[in-house]
Amino acid sequence: QVQLVESGGGLVQAGGSLRLSCAASRTIFSAYAVGWFRHTPGKERDFVAGITNSGKTVDFADSVKGRFTISRDNAKNTVYLQLNSLKSEDTGVYVCAARLAAFVETVHRSPYDYGTWGQGTQVTVSS
Repeated sequence: QVQLVESGGGLVQAGGSLRLSCAASRTIFSAYAVGWFRHTPGKERDFVAGITNSGKTVDFADSVKGRFTISRDNAKNTVYLQLNSLKSEDTGVYVCAARLAAFVETVHRSPYDYGTWGQGTQVTVSS
């Protein structure tokens, strides 16, 4: 079972940037697709971005397209989420999740399709 640890969250002013990292414990992380979700009180976990195990296919929620990017370095067992032009509505706990999905070039948006979750990192955007 892969374990995930997020880092990089913090407090930032609107318009600023952050880079989140999702580090995995296992060397076969290259076989896992990864999704980033945002959790806010009273709401379901909202899909933010996802990347397939190969890194060839990415997908973003409409609300973050053009502002966020996602990438991965399988040699470092890490997926990155770059958050630019941040808005107050981007505030929340960002959680990364993984699903074993080698050779599948489809990004899954449902949190129920992911079996492994990290603890999350808080992102707070002040206006």
